[in-house]
Amino acid sequence: MTNILSFDFGGTHIKYGVVDTDGKIRTKEKKRTPKTLESLILLIKNQLKQYSHEGIKGIAISSPGSVSDEGIIYGFSAIPYIHGPNIKKHIEAETGLTVHIENDANCAALAEVWKGAATGKEEVAVVVIGTGIGGALIKNGVIHKGDHLHGGEFGYMILDSNNLGSGMNTFSETASTFSIRKRVAQQKQIDISSITGEQIFLKAEQGDEVCKQAISEFFHMLAIGLYNIQYIYDPELILIGGGISTREDLIQQLNKELEWIERKIDAATLIPEIDRCYFNADANLIGAVYHYLQKTS
Repeated sequence: MTNILSFDFGGTHIKYGVVDTDGKIRTKEKKRTPKTLESLILLIKNQLKQYSHEGIKGIAISSPGSVSDEGIIYGFSAIPYIHGPNIKKHIEAETGLTVHIENDANCAALAEVWKGAATGKEEVAVVVIGTGIGGALIKNGVIHKGDHLHGGEFGYMILDSNNLGSGMNTFSETASTFSIRKRVAQQKQIDISSITGEQIFLKAEQGDEVCKQAISEFFHMLAIGLYNIQYIYDPELILIGGGISTREDLIQQLNKELEWIERKIDAATLIPEIDRCYFNADANLIGAVYHYLQKTS
């Protein structure tokens, strides 16, 4: 069995592990994210030595930013030194192994297509909900990056054009978990840092009307965004990722909102098929390996 050393670059930690070509994680660990590119490459080389007995054949990387096929990571992230230089060539020169890099949201989507909730499907949209909204498009079983490497950046969609620049216009601003906190903080006139999403859902269950309304608006705007994605791209399936995806009532609430939208829009002929992502913390490690295998096959 061929093994790949997979890395998931994060702003706080670098996760890494040995993953075989069947997508099984044989071992995994994490370390604090290094402060420099040189230290990052040293970390990678050290892990290669540590796992030398595993017969590592290549290196797969999940990274923030817009990743070109050449190995340059454009954009900005919490790891500023990875943007600019050709990371792929740097690591290949230092290790002597083939390296392939992909955007982290794209890796999460690839994991779902390979071994997760979208196995066997060719046309899939993945919407990752957190402080903002990111995502990925799968077309014919592979990532669709677009001409400017912005394929799947659903968070930029404008859902409310009123008072542009107000901070409540885009999909990210109106349908992320941060948007729930923002609505509650504004209504209660409190500091947004003083309340969490979990607390808001708990208060809503206890009858807090402000929290209930904020959650209702969140589901409504999220459903509008999913409706738009369905008619723009027409995927077989839309998967929801991020911490909110673990809520048991998520799919039920979204389907309720989507059915309401369909009734209101005369031209609407279908309701998106939605589900939650299967993988959570390990998705990027697995998806990075699938991307590697696609590139080397």
